[in-house]
Amino acid sequence: MTENPTAVVGQEWLEIIRRPTQEAFAAAFTANVALVTSVASTPIVGPVDVRHFFDATRAMYDAIGFVHETNAGCRTCLEWRGKFQGRDVAGVTILCHNDKGLIDAIQLFHSPYEQVVAFSAELARRLEGKLIPLPFPGQ
Repeated sequence: MTENPTAVVGQEWLEIIRRPTQEAFAAAFTANVALVTSVASTPIVGPVDVRHFFDATRAMYDAIGFVHETNAGCRTCLEWRGKFQGRDVAGVTILCHNDKGLIDAIQLFHSPYEQVVAFSAELARRLEGKLIPLPFPGQ
């Protein structure tokens, strides 16, 4: 396990998330990248749907920031804190890279439970018509 206290926490991931085109975004992932998250009941698969997910979620937070990053082999673990609908939310994003350095799996977990439920409901509303079927409870 390595840590670099001088690096900006989450800088590489933020650069990927902010890429302006679908093609530039997709270049960071395998074709079948899978996002497993506590705010959806099934995985979100493929760079296009993963991009829809992150485009929607970026606009949902009142504030969000990474507070700790750990890199261990093919894994990057990013801890974050933020605000959603005026209430505290926190979680972890785990990025799994293949032997070519492409992201082939993402695990994203939110807490506390009440925020998971509220976030999931709002995300389902925002992604309606973009992800079919919607991978959210009750949809």
